Amino acid sequence: MVMAGRTATLDLDRLFKLRLVVARHGEMDAARWWNTQGVLGRRGSIVLKRGFPTTYAFAQARIVFEVARSRCRELFDPPGCMTLWGLPAEVEDQFAEHWQGWLDEGEKWAPLFDTLANYNGDDLLKVLARLELITPSQLEAVGKLRRSAENRAVPLPGTHQPTDDVVTLLAAGFARGEPGNPAIPYARLEI
Repeated sequence: MVMAGRTATLDLDRLFKLRLVVARHGEMDAARWWNTQGVLGRRGSIVLKRGFPTTYAFAQARIVFEVARSRCRELFDPPGCMTLWGLPAEVEDQFAEHWQGWLDEGEKWAPLFDTLANYNGDDLLKVLARLELITPSQLEAVGKLRRSAENRAVPLPGTHQPTDDVVTLLAAGFARGEPGNPAIPYARLEI
């Protein structure tokens, strides 16, 4: 059930914002996690604005989302789990269906895209806090997360359903990665 950007437990607008911030943070001109060089920055705007004059920011986002999703799956894709880039199919379907609505609200999203275009590689958690996408209790929870033994992943303890809180931790957990060496946050799905 989708209502104004929400599923029963997940705010799709919030998910979009979280994915945008992590996507921008992981680009080669910041954390160097996926092979995009400022696509969500000024460079990407200049290149894509010619072909997509009104929707270029969303084209930028789609490109980096796909590259980030692919890179994360390449590094760590455990069965029965979810990541920021791999949520349950029904959530991903609703996210895809909501894309047109975001395109229609381009002016609403312009300030966030402008912020990301001017991103200078700041600490991921600081950016999430500045954009009011993480609470103090979530920051505390992220502080307790640790990388797995092989350093490729960051497990959330327990089992979970995709909720705003869990998706926020999946996004913020990327802060446990290092420049050039991402660690993919994941949560085991409740069965």
